[in-house]
Amino acid sequence: MAIGVLATITVQEGKNEEFERIFLELTEQVRANESGNVFYALHRSKSDPQVYKVMEQYVGPAALAEHGQSDYFRQANEKLAGLVAAAPDIELLDAV
Repeated sequence: MAIGVLATITVQEGKNEEFERIFLELTEQVRANESGNVFYALHRSKSDPQVYKVMEQYVGPAALAEHGQSDYFRQANEKLAGLVAAAPDIELLDAV
Protein backbone atom coordinates (compact mmCIF):
# COMPACT_ATOMS: atom_id res chain seq x y z
CA MET A 1 0.00 0.00 0.00
CA ALA A 2 1.27 3.45 -0.91
CA ILE A 3 2.29 5.72 1.92
CA GLY A 4 2.15 9.50 2.00
CA VAL A 5 4.16 12.00 3.98
CA LEU A 6 3.20 15.56 4.82
CA ALA A 7 6.09 17.47 6.38
CA THR A 8 5.67 20.97 7.78
CA ILE A 9 8.92 22.90 8.01
CA THR A 10 9.40 26.38 9.45
CA VAL A 11 12.44 28.23 8.10
CA GLN A 12 14.39 30.95 9.90
CA GLU A 13 13.85 34.54 8.74
CA GLY A 14 16.18 35.42 5.89
CA LYS A 15 17.01 31.79 5.09
CA ASN A 16 14.24 31.08 2.54
CA GLU A 17 16.32 31.40 -0.61
CA GLU A 18 19.08 29.10 0.65
CA PHE A 19 16.51 26.62 2.01
CA GLU A 20 14.65 26.49 -1.29
CA ARG A 21 17.86 26.06 -3.30
CA ILE A 22 19.07 23.13 -1.19
CA PHE A 23 15.63 21.54 -1.03
CA LEU A 24 15.11 21.76 -4.78
CA GLU A 25 18.51 20.12 -5.33
CA LEU A 26 17.33 17.33 -3.02
CA THR A 27 14.08 17.07 -5.00
CA GLU A 28 16.05 16.52 -8.21
CA GLN A 29 18.05 13.73 -6.51
CA VAL A 30 14.90 12.04 -5.20
CA ARG A 31 13.18 12.13 -8.57
CA ALA A 32 16.27 10.86 -10.40
CA ASN A 33 17.19 8.05 -8.02
CA GLU A 34 14.10 6.73 -6.25
CA SER A 35 11.87 4.58 -8.41
CA GLY A 36 9.61 4.05 -5.38
CA ASN A 37 8.88 7.76 -5.07
CA VAL A 38 5.58 8.77 -6.69
CA PHE A 39 5.91 12.49 -5.99
CA TYR A 40 8.03 14.86 -3.91
CA ALA A 41 7.00 18.50 -3.94
CA LEU A 42 7.84 21.58 -1.88
CA HIS A 43 5.18 24.25 -1.26
CA ARG A 44 5.44 27.61 0.56
CA SER A 45 2.52 28.82 2.67
CA LYS A 46 0.62 31.84 1.36
CA SER A 47 -0.27 32.93 4.91
CA ASP A 48 3.24 32.56 6.41
CA PRO A 49 6.21 32.63 4.02
CA GLN A 50 8.43 30.96 6.63
CA VAL A 51 6.31 27.80 6.57
CA TYR A 52 6.76 25.11 3.93
CA LYS A 53 4.88 21.88 3.28
CA VAL A 54 6.53 18.93 1.62
CA MET A 55 4.09 16.52 0.00
CA GLU A 56 5.51 13.08 -0.68
CA GLN A 57 4.22 9.69 -1.74
CA TYR A 58 6.00 6.35 -1.96
CA VAL A 59 4.87 2.99 -3.34
CA GLY A 60 5.28 1.47 0.12
CA PRO A 61 7.12 1.59 3.44
CA ALA A 62 10.31 0.10 1.97
CA ALA A 63 10.55 2.93 -0.57
CA LEU A 64 10.10 5.49 2.22
CA ALA A 65 12.83 3.80 4.25
CA GLU A 66 15.14 3.84 1.20
CA HIS A 67 14.52 7.57 0.85
CA GLY A 68 15.46 8.27 4.47
CA GLN A 69 18.64 6.20 4.24
CA SER A 70 20.00 7.75 1.05
CA ASP A 71 23.28 9.65 1.26
CA TYR A 72 21.88 12.67 -0.59
CA PHE A 73 18.93 12.90 1.83
CA ARG A 74 21.24 12.77 4.85
CA GLN A 75 23.60 15.34 3.35
CA ALA A 76 20.74 17.71 2.50
CA ASN A 77 19.36 17.37 6.03
CA GLU A 78 22.71 18.36 7.48
CA LYS A 79 22.68 21.54 5.39
CA LEU A 80 18.99 22.29 6.04
CA ALA A 81 19.33 21.83 9.82
CA GLY A 82 20.98 25.24 10.17
CA LEU A 83 18.20 26.95 8.22
CA VAL A 84 15.10 25.72 10.02
CA ALA A 85 13.51 27.20 13.14
CA ALA A 86 12.57 23.83 14.66
CA ALA A 87 12.34 20.15 13.87
CA PRO A 88 9.84 19.45 11.10
CA ASP A 89 6.38 18.11 11.90
CA ILE A 90 6.03 14.84 9.98
CA GLU A 91 2.69 13.16 9.36
CA LEU A 92 2.54 9.71 7.79
CA LEU A 93 -0.57 8.93 5.73
CA ASP A 94 -2.09 5.81 4.19
CA ALA A 95 -3.04 6.28 0.54
CA VAL A 96 -6.65 5.42 -0.32
